Amino acid sequence: MEPWQLTATAARAKLQEGRLTVEALVRSCLERIAEREPVVKAWTWLDPVQAVARAREADKADIRGVLHGLPIGVKDMIETADMPTTYNSPIYQGLRQGRDAACVGIARGEGAVILGKTDTVEFAAAGRRAMTRNPHDPARTPGGSSSGSAAAVADGMVPLAFGTQTGGSTIRPGSFCGIYAMKPTHGVVNTEGAKRYAHTLDTIGWYGRCPADLRLLAEAFRLFDLDRPLGREARQLRIALCRGPNWHLAAPEAQAALLLAGRRLEQAGAAVEELQLPQPFEGVTEAHRVVLAGEGRGAFLQEYLADYARLHADFRDRVENFAGITGAQQAAAYDLAAECRKLFDALFPRFDAVLTPAAPGEAPLGRQDTGNPVFNSMWTLLHVPCLGIPCSKGPNGMPVGVQIVGPRFGDAALLDVAALVAPVIDPGLAG
Repeated sequence: MEPWQLTATAARAKLQEGRLTVEALVRSCLERIAEREPVVKAWTWLDPVQAVARAREADKADIRGVLHGLPIGVKDMIETADMPTTYNSPIYQGLRQGRDAACVGIARGEGAVILGKTDTVEFAAAGRRAMTRNPHDPARTPGGSSSGSAAAVADGMVPLAFGTQTGGSTIRPGSFCGIYAMKPTHGVVNTEGAKRYAHTLDTIGWYGRCPADLRLLAEAFRLFDLDRPLGREARQLRIALCRGPNWHLAAPEAQAALLLAGRRLEQAGAAVEELQLPQPFEGVTEAHRVVLAGEGRGAFLQEYLADYARLHADFRDRVENFAGITGAQQAAAYDLAAECRKLFDALFPRFDAVLTPAAPGEAPLGRQDTGNPVFNSMWTLLHVPCLGIPCSKGPNGMPVGVQIVGPRFGDAALLDVAALVAPVIDPGLAG
């Protein structure tokens, strides 16, 4: 097995045991990128010489953090002190802020090697799409807005990568690309230095190739209660299977994946119970739309005034309130979100996790349609942690995932549940 094929967890073990050097791992990733980047187009900035130099420095380090020596990709709307941050906008090509975003600084502080910047939908919001292709089928999208991050991890270019989620931009690309994804509880990871879209929704997330990879970054960010293990086996779990209010928008392969995941868990001895969410949840998708449009007005006002001609029409529409959002609508959306957060949290500890679709189906054809976030936006508004798990293949042989969801600040327990259910739901991981 080549080093680029290792999960972050397996690479970390070899690094700790002295059976792998950081330089060898980084060089292997760079070789994989050189081979595959002409097809996948995951990266907006990469300096192999700098990456190798950083790897050599890591090999010399005496103090070794939880991410020591692990290469990580950074979504190109998250600031990096030594690399451009373009937001995939013509306004900011070549921009160097000269500082790290908080999440990048933490990753560096824990020993990670920042490999490069991954392509994104413009401002991680709308407008221009990433050039990135789905590594399973270059004719299809990897999803958005964390397009390059998901594709790079899925294709073995890098073992870990940062994404962000304001609607469905971390979990949905994970499903389309067949990898593991985590959107933690809103606010537990500092978003300073990442382009703001909607401040009550924006969340830093990440990708890996197994649940243990996701846990490494959770440890780096000191998420709550990681020192309190769940202490259960798979057969002791209680899982709520939730089709949700948008089930009618799920393609047959997404519906089949959810039900298949539920059956696999039942066969492993877990208790799986159908969950019908209370009536107020019927309005949560619309509430997310209102919050997104309302908060997005201010997010792009600076560019609107300073560089109107180069600002994509999508963002002009947001600033000009093309959606017609009123203050009363905004207040009502916030109120409904607060009500539903309490209702959802109250489902625990009756359940250990909620199992629900991660995406509407397979990745769509082309670059323009990055997929509907409707199976993610509700959970983003509720501020709850979500973890994407590969499950099956659709009619075109493309990955289809599911996600498990926990209560606010239940990230640690959700990671423990993922470690138990992933080998059951994802036969590829079990094998």
